[in-house]
Order: sequence, then structure tokens, then C-alpha cells
Amino acid sequence: MKRTATILAAFCVAFILGSTGAANGKTQSDYVTRGLWCIHSHEGSWRANTGNGYYGGLQMDREFQNTFGWVRVHRSRLQFIAQWGYAHNWPIWAQLQAGRNGYRARGWYPWPNTARMCGLI
Repeated sequence: MKRTATILAAFCVAFILGSTGAANGKTQSDYVTRGLWCIHSHEGSWRANTGNGYYGGLQMDREFQNTFGWVRVHRSRLQFIAQWGYAHNWPIWAQLQAGRNGYRARGWYPWPNTARMCGLI
């Protein structure tokens, strides 16, 4: 358990540092991070569990959480849903990582209305 916590803490630091991007501040990582924060600003609390089938600050349904809620650790995947349950229980960095994974696979279309409000599509 302590090793898992250490790995997760190291990943969190790497995620934050990786989000700062290059000196010009115009990396793909920055674009996705800013887009996800904008989507969150319209979706609600990181702890949202309103009973509508969508969870967390990016309002992810169960299928999205199962498909994109993971991080690669030492050649294996750490599934967030197995670690913490549904997304409203995940740390913010994990919710953002699921959003990044989802963006890489499907673009902004999992959040069509809020992505439009944010000018992403």
C-alpha cells in the first residue's frame, strides 16, 4: 500500500510538472489541461454524485470511467475505479488523467455541450 501511495504521489508530481509544458506554453498537454479545466468549470464539483449516472468534476459515466480511468505504472495499468470506486471519489489528478485519456481517444466529444461553451469544438 505504501509503495502504491508513493507511486501515485510521484505520478501526481510528474503530471503537474508535465502540464507546464515548454517555455512557450503552447504544448498539446497545456491545451488539453486548459480544456479540461474549462469543462470542469461548467460541470460542477470534483466530488459531484448527483444520481444522474455521471460522476466527478468532468461528469464521467461508468463506461468512460472504466475505459479511460487508468494510469500506466511500471508496465501495468492502475485502474482508478478499482482503487477508489467511482470518479467522485478520485483525486483531481486522476479525474484529469481520465479526461486526458478520453481526449486522446475521442477528442472533446464526450463533453459536447461544455466543449462548445469552452470553444473547443
